[in-house]
Amino acid sequence: MSEEKKLIEAQKQVIGILFEVVKRYQANSDLDDEYLRLLAKGQDGGRLDEIIRERKENAGIIGRLLEQLET
Repeated sequence: MSEEKKLIEAQKQVIGILFEVVKRYQANSDLDDEYLRLLAKGQDGGRLDEIIRERKENAGIIGRLLEQLET
């Protein structure tokens, strides 16, 4: 594979990783909004724990994706 094709492939991978990172950050932002709305209404129903779990999962994925960019 030529150097130019390798560079283009690497750029595509970086763009894909960054897209996924932004998507996960947006998901966490949406979860934060929902979390605060539930707290303000005094509602729970187990959803608060689920939100915390989803946010931690997203944060872990974001961390792994950013590590990929370091290599």
